[in-house]
Amino acid sequence: MSVTSPNITRASGRPPVLTDPVRYPQAAASPLRTKRALILIVLTVFLPGSAQVVAGSRRLGRAALRMTFTVWLLALAALVALLLNRGMVLNLVTNPLTSLVFVIALVALAVGWAFLFLNTFRIIRPGLLAPGVRVLIGILLVVLMVATSGTLAYAAYVINVGRNAISDIFVASGPAMDPVDGRYNFLVMGGDAGADRVGRRPDSIVVVSVDAKSGQAVTISIPRNLQNAQFTADSPLNAVYPDGYNCGDNCIINFLYTDVTEHYADLYPGKTDPGAAAMMDAAGGTLGLKIQGYVLVDMEGFSNLIDALGGVKINAGGWVPISGAAIGDTGLHVPPNGWIAPGEQTLDGFHALWYARSREFVTDYARSQRQQCIQQALLKQMDPATVLTKFESIANAGTKVMESDIPSAQLGSFVDLALKSKQYPLSRLTIGPPDFDINFPTYPDFDQIHARVQERIAAASANAPTQNAGSGTGEASGAGTDSGVPADGGTDAGGDATGEAGTGADPAQQAPATADPSITEDYLQRLAEQGNTSMLETLVGNNGTCTAG
Repeated sequence: MSVTSPNITRASGRPPVLTDPVRYPQAAASPLRTKRALILIVLTVFLPGSAQVVAGSRRLGRAALRMTFTVWLLALAALVALLLNRGMVLNLVTNPLTSLVFVIALVALAVGWAFLFLNTFRIIRPGLLAPGVRVLIGILLVVLMVATSGTLAYAAYVINVGRNAISDIFVASGPAMDPVDGRYNFLVMGGDAGADRVGRRPDSIVVVSVDAKSGQAVTISIPRNLQNAQFTADSPLNAVYPDGYNCGDNCIINFLYTDVTEHYADLYPGKTDPGAAAMMDAAGGTLGLKIQGYVLVDMEGFSNLIDALGGVKINAGGWVPISGAAIGDTGLHVPPNGWIAPGEQTLDGFHALWYARSREFVTDYARSQRQQCIQQALLKQMDPATVLTKFESIANAGTKVMESDIPSAQLGSFVDLALKSKQYPLSRLTIGPPDFDINFPTYPDFDQIHARVQERIAAASANAPTQNAGSGTGEASGAGTDSGVPADGGTDAGGDATGEAGTGADPAQQAPATADPSITEDYLQRLAEQGNTSMLETLVGNNGTCTAG
């Protein structure tokens, strides 16, 4: 179909005859009109404004084309910037002000594109089409308008949901967090504030240490019952507890949050959560690290986050009880309400929460290993496709269960580090068995802990794959595994002086052994009902072993 200028015959004073079938389809044959309608719709999809230039208002079409080319150039510039400096682009997307600009711009583009589709339908002049074709053209136009303009509108909605979630979870302003010795160290706590407790107590205490350039990460679990926790040199709590948190058996580290919140909040003026600030001081002093920020997750709401992700995939090593009701203050429970079986499975929020928090018949150290496994599995599942398809549910769940002092202005940079960290194996250390001697005391040797932490960080850095720009693969020997062997070739950072616990491999990352088929849920439940605790401790003692699915 050629596009020609109108051929206006003026001889003999006759009225003009319009022969351009694109701009003047009245005299065109029916098949040509159908072809014209399809071409105009395609032009509106791939080059918005061009349909108006050739068949409608040229003024409107030229303005729309200028906007189209501008958007293309900006998209190309954003793609180049993403390849050259992904952190900067992520900071722009997560910044509350620039993200608002993106939302407004996307809404405006969505409305403008929808208007062009409607205008295209007008210049198609559907009344000139055959009745059946008219319906098909109308349906096609609506479908394409929803797929294009609707996608832009949905993108604006998703960005706005993320913008609101960021505002609710992270602080709007604050001093920039700088790496210490080339690493960022964040405290991640899982807190319970149940009716049977005084205040919130973080039963899950994990420090995540991330290389500021490569993103290589180490997670270090601190047992909830650790006593005599030390504080960083600049902590105001040194004036209250000069010898550490050693006021007796009640002064286990997870009670510090409530203690400071209720009695010493004035020591942290300007802090919105003095209990969390105190926990940062205690974790930093205990591990010999400078903690720059914290994330606090409400464990009751944690199950909602797991469900929003569609469950979490793990390979569990042993049976885990879903504990029954507590019997007074005895520390005992009625028989379990159920069991989580070993093997490969996808846990929903309820079962993932119990898998992470159950400690019946085992030590706190086994629970710490399971918590690390859940964290690693979540990190593994946080791929872009999962996040984008479930973004609204994840964001809504996050605003209900999380709080943090990480400044939103730096969030994009930390998201970039999280994406980089997926290139590397996640190294893990537990302050207690199996990474320390089985008789690890609740009043530990903190110099030994500091040394082990530094050894594990150094070993993980040495064994991490060499980062290749744009590849996400590594060439260094040991890539893809965390041997747990220090760079100097000595014993494993988790092993004790006699080598009882150190085997040269990260125990928490070893594949769980095949489950004994003779052990069933019914058998374990009968033992629990009979009160045979010693047998249960033997049979489920391996439930700390786990790998991400």
